[in-house]
Amino acid sequence: MSAVDERAVTRSTAKEVVDQASRRRTFAVISHPDAGKSTLTEALALHARVIGQAGAVHGKAGRRGTVSDWMDMEKARGISITSAALQFEYHDAVINLLDTPGHADFSEDTYRVLTAVDAAVMLIDAAKGLEAQTMKLFAVCRHRGIPVLTVVNKWDRPGKDALELMDEISDRTGLTPTPLTWPVGIAGDFRGVLDRSDGTYRRFTRTAGGATIAPEETLSAEAAQDREGAAWQQAVEEVELLAASGQDHEQSLFLDGVTTPVLFASAVSNFGVGALLDTLVGMAPAPAGLSTVDGGTRALTDPFSAFVFKVQAGMDTAHRDRLAFIRICSGVFERGMVVTHAHTGRPFATKYAQHVFGRERESIDVAYPGDVVGLVNAAALGVGDTLYADKPVSFPPLTTFAPEHFAVCRGRDTAKHKQFRRGIEQLDSEGVVQVLRSDRRGDQAPVLAVVGPMQFEVATHRMEHEFGAPVELERLGYNLALRTDEASAPVVSTARGAEVLRRTNGEYVAVFSDKWGLRVFKEKHPDLLLESLVAAEL
Repeated sequence: MSAVDERAVTRSTAKEVVDQASRRRTFAVISHPDAGKSTLTEALALHARVIGQAGAVHGKAGRRGTVSDWMDMEKARGISITSAALQFEYHDAVINLLDTPGHADFSEDTYRVLTAVDAAVMLIDAAKGLEAQTMKLFAVCRHRGIPVLTVVNKWDRPGKDALELMDEISDRTGLTPTPLTWPVGIAGDFRGVLDRSDGTYRRFTRTAGGATIAPEETLSAEAAQDREGAAWQQAVEEVELLAASGQDHEQSLFLDGVTTPVLFASAVSNFGVGALLDTLVGMAPAPAGLSTVDGGTRALTDPFSAFVFKVQAGMDTAHRDRLAFIRICSGVFERGMVVTHAHTGRPFATKYAQHVFGRERESIDVAYPGDVVGLVNAAALGVGDTLYADKPVSFPPLTTFAPEHFAVCRGRDTAKHKQFRRGIEQLDSEGVVQVLRSDRRGDQAPVLAVVGPMQFEVATHRMEHEFGAPVELERLGYNLALRTDEASAPVVSTARGAEVLRRTNGEYVAVFSDKWGLRVFKEKHPDLLLESLVAAEL
């Protein structure tokens, strides 16, 4: 091939990458527990017509289970305890939707997902408003420069006044809410929404159990007034107040993180879900170049690159395989291509690559920036690793949270020591728990360190049901973890109520039982290394 032909191919590939990336919308659904994330995720898939029927985790008879909550514990408890990836097409757009855990105990998993998205849908319970975890997630999105679109959910149930909720968003987050739709009917009497873009009325009709798409009827303002009377008039007057206070959508301010567009919905009834999909396609940003470790930017048209934001095993019970979720950052991904693992410099073959839809998967041949791809049996890959082709690059490592709960883990059946070791290594590599070891405790009694105690439940459940190695945990009285080094470790380990352990990567971690003891020890030994572990904003 001549130099002229090569340049033509390069230009063609670059145009293909830009065109395909512009179709992508990659976002996460985030909120406080029980705000309806999994229900909304399912409703979005229903409206995109990639599933035929919706159903909550504790759904009524005849309704199918939630596609994004696939772990047994999730189905039993009715909460999300792991993130899930769904990809589907909607009109001419390709949607990469990441559902996340809402519970604070799984903040680390949510944080990792937020590194892989271009926008976030924040779900607020109409009755509860901005809860603690909601506020933390707003702060993370702001810190990372992620535009946030807010959905006030459960408007079909009694809740707060709509204007009161707007004031709460503004006062507590610093973001200016700019409603795109406004509810007709108070919370608990959800009749439809006033579309602020054209002043029309979108009237909703309930379906049996909310299992199918709710029919919508668009009426003129005059027809809405005739039909809804006082409820419509109240909505019109409140919208006029919003306009008078400057709460109108402006795309640049949304992308800059100054404002948050707001939609009103009932995910369980499928009210307002179609408007959310249309808004995401029309307003959410497409993928752009990402910052690299050296302070540069990896352009979309650069050769292939991606980073691992999640590792998950046990999704396919028949094969017990391990799936590494990667976010494509630049170039074209082609199944079977051999790329370089930036951390080791070794080649990595991508023979088994799949798109994921909840627990279901299908092989893919090509993917573009913004896409989330699952690499099967990727034992060499860990969370935060970078993959690239041709032009070397490394993306910033993902934050590891400072654990606050610790427990010694021992196998209940000594004959299953191989299964025990394999399970512990797997949970560590996935980031389900942090595994700490010491010569004093030995390899058969590692210390599990977690952000929240519910992570212990996940670990013990998976050790027994996934790896066939039941375990027992002995809780330790530590609640502080700091970074130390090999030189400081011998002295630190003599401190009262303290212990020095090591992470799998060799890093020394000092754990203490109370702040007072730590402060006294640091005053006596100011030259020893004892510094905070990097903690994220969640």
